[in-house]
Amino acid sequence: MYSLAEENYLKAIYKLSESNDDSVTTNAIAEVLQTKPASVTDMLKRLADKQYINYVKYQGVNLTERGAQVAISIVRKHRLWEVFLVEKLEFKWDEVHEVAEELEHISSEKLIDALDRFLEHPRFDPHGDPIPSKKGVFSTMSFKPLFDLPIGYVGQMCGVKDHTAVFLQYLDKLNLNLGKEITLLERNEYDNSLVIRINGTDVVVSKEVAKNILVSDKNV
Repeated sequence: MYSLAEENYLKAIYKLSESNDDSVTTNAIAEVLQTKPASVTDMLKRLADKQYINYVKYQGVNLTERGAQVAISIVRKHRLWEVFLVEKLEFKWDEVHEVAEELEHISSEKLIDALDRFLEHPRFDPHGDPIPSKKGVFSTMSFKPLFDLPIGYVGQMCGVKDHTAVFLQYLDKLNLNLGKEITLLERNEYDNSLVIRINGTDVVVSKEVAKNILVSDKNV
């Protein structure tokens, strides 16, 4: 068995490793979990002793197969609970993360399997992130950041890279949510902001916003 703190560490290492092919550093983990590097080192030693991670001091850390299974299970629970909160309890997509952070630690496999069936096996959460199956298999979708696309591109918003409440609330003000059609009309040379069309309305979004909006081809 593993503690709540150990689960948080395994999930943090997993998520950091998604965007980094190299070993995850102690400082990166400390930043994500908002704790001291010395505390991280103590936990990494414990996780290594339990064979959840491969850890060599000053060389970073990687999940073992056993550790990855635990981390993916936590991710699965978190994203299923987010779907439940949005679809069944009418939470907004900017309100669910912290609640799901608590619910993800429920250990009952029977409950999670029942939740998955009740939700009819969703493939993606309210932010567009794939939900792993019980066997740990993730659904795939081809998408790119809006900022990287050419002028004239017409696609569909399918996810976000930034899950913070303030960013999601900003997108709500733009009436920009998952499934909305986006047309890229213009790129401003001065600051690389973009002019996009959403449901017939033209709006300007900054470079930073455009980098955090994920789009796919229409009807994908």
